[in-house]
Amino acid sequence: MKKINVVLFIFLLCIVAGGCQTPPKEPKPLIASGNGARNTAHSDYMPVKVGIIPLTEFAAANIESSERTKINIYVSLYDGFGCEIKSPGVFRFELYEYVQLSAESKGRRIVIWPDVDLNDAVRNNQHWRDFLRAYEFNFDFEPQNQQEYVLQATYINVEGRRILDEFLLK
Repeated sequence: MKKINVVLFIFLLCIVAGGCQTPPKEPKPLIASGNGARNTAHSDYMPVKVGIIPLTEFAAANIESSERTKINIYVSLYDGFGCEIKSPGVFRFELYEYVQLSAESKGRRIVIWPDVDLNDAVRNNQHWRDFLRAYEFNFDFEPQNQQEYVLQATYINVEGRRILDEFLLK
């Protein structure tokens, strides 16, 4: 009788232990895209968030030079893991009046600068600042006295997906 109980116990233990294993994960399927087939895990390394860095500011023109006042914009791209990355794409920058005490802080659009296409590696490197892990853009703009603005940065990746961020500029 004891021998049957031991055999039955071992048999049940094998069934229970074998049923608790998770099935092996299947590899992610390849997806056909405009650039050929790629693994969907690759999308984790694509930009999913854009952020305007607080270094963004108005840079006053030198009185002795003929330069105009500029706005220096610093933008980071973040992948699915939250790391700052460099990636080809197009940047669009727009500046709006800031509306105080409103649910929608963006007022009238003041300026939209020409798109900056960074799909070319040479042009991409010209704007990339490795020590900041961010892109730098400089545009001419003469701010009004003590006025606040909302800066909107839009990043358009190579697949056409748009990601944007807004920043209050004083």
